[in-house]
Amino acid sequence: MNSHIWRVLAIAAALSLSGLASAAEVKVLTAGAFKQVVLALVPNFEKQTGNKVVVDNDTAGGLKKRIEGGAAFDVAVITPVVIDELANAGKIVSGSRVNLATVGVGVVVKEGAPKPDVSTVEAFKRALLAAKSVAYIDPASGGSSGIYIDKLLERLGIADQIRPKAKLKKGGYVAELIVSGEAELGLHQISEIVPVKGAVLVGPLPKEIQNTTTYAAGLSASSQNKDAAQALIEMFSGPAAATVLKSKGMEPAN
Repeated sequence: MNSHIWRVLAIAAALSLSGLASAAEVKVLTAGAFKQVVLALVPNFEKQTGNKVVVDNDTAGGLKKRIEGGAAFDVAVITPVVIDELANAGKIVSGSRVNLATVGVGVVVKEGAPKPDVSTVEAFKRALLAAKSVAYIDPASGGSSGIYIDKLLERLGIADQIRPKAKLKKGGYVAELIVSGEAELGLHQISEIVPVKGAVLVGPLPKEIQNTTTYAAGLSASSQNKDAAQALIEMFSGPAAATVLKSKGMEPAN
């Protein structure tokens, strides 16, 4: 058996023997892009340890503000930069950061709709300009993909044409606006397109303009369940997670 799995099981056994397994409730604050991975792995973790996991999600910026404001949590999954900033602020245990996964931005349309060509930068620009409406995360909400897309539109010289027809989402899945018919074309991280029924991933952004985001886990400095929280981080970064990551449109972090 893989040594990483043995480590997780050993921690789980220790928790069980100490009597903490039935009592521990581990709260996870996660960026939306990683939420589906968390939800897929949690049932097995709960079965192995007897602990209960509570999951809440927000944008990276939203999570940072909540944690800085004193929100209770045990494990945070955000970008490495934010994890490090929170560690410097004493909110996350210094040195506890573990890089978990990477994900790029993709283009989404409604199931059954024509798929535009987005294979090159010029084709991608034409697709955006031709769309009646374009949805992405509101940059003001702190979502990493929305911030990137807004700046990308300026780089491509089409911000003035796209912004007036943009449908901005404060958080959650941009693809929901596509499925509901509120927008024709959407831009979001691939792992937040894949789970939405009725939405179809057209493809990733062209490599020349792709933006890959890394997500990392950190242990709360004020956690009352550090052993259980650490065991959960071990699972998020272990071999069991690798298969789940790929199925959700992400890649394990190097």
